[in-house]
Amino acid sequence: MSARILIVEDEAALRKILAYNLRAANFEVLQAADAEEAELLVTEQPPDLVILDWMLPGMSGLEFCRRLRRRPATAELPVVMLTARAEETDRLRGLDMGADDYVTKPFSTAELIARIRAVLRRSRPGLVGDVLTFHDLRMDVAAHRVFRGQREVHLTPTEFRLLRYLLENPGRVFSRGQLLDRVWGSAAEVELRTVDATVRRLRRALNAAGEIDLVRTVRAEGYALDLPSATDRTTACPPPSTA
Repeated sequence: MSARILIVEDEAALRKILAYNLRAANFEVLQAADAEEAELLVTEQPPDLVILDWMLPGMSGLEFCRRLRRRPATAELPVVMLTARAEETDRLRGLDMGADDYVTKPFSTAELIARIRAVLRRSRPGLVGDVLTFHDLRMDVAAHRVFRGQREVHLTPTEFRLLRYLLENPGRVFSRGQLLDRVWGSAAEVELRTVDATVRRLRRALNAAGEIDLVRTVRAEGYALDLPSATDRTTACPPPSTA
């Protein structure tokens, strides 16, 4: 699953060019013309990285970056700042406000994409690699194969997409609605209980007798790819009865 990038840029032509090149580089793209619109998108469709113009109408990109850093939910959200300000003092100011990288205009889109990948590699390595791993679970994205230890796990396309998303975000709890949006797509007419059914099938495929259940259910919240506590491991995936 590709990383979701939010472009916050008031110049429509530049925003269009950025969106085109990011999609060509296999990123999912959201767009906002100002900080107010971006704030709504961050809440409703959480991105994996924000490309943020410094000079925006209303609230500046610098102030918006400061707001993101003050909120627990977005404190670690990667931000790449775009600006025509090339002075070292301005660059240092942007980094001090919490930007992860700083790109001055005019810039090469190829260089910007390389910077984005570098930031994602540091913050979300699963989003830019071809092999995703967790505990004894390994997914080869390019070959579309999954292994649990030495055992190959056979999954349906939907189960594969669900597992990939969980592997890209280990330990993070996602609601059923969030999983529907990111795995099935916001336009898909799918009921919430479909998520539960797919998780059950994924568990059956992943967990052979005696193996630790890596998909954690959080009551009233959703699901996460996580290791169970030591006390939970004794009850995970008991061997089948021979009676």
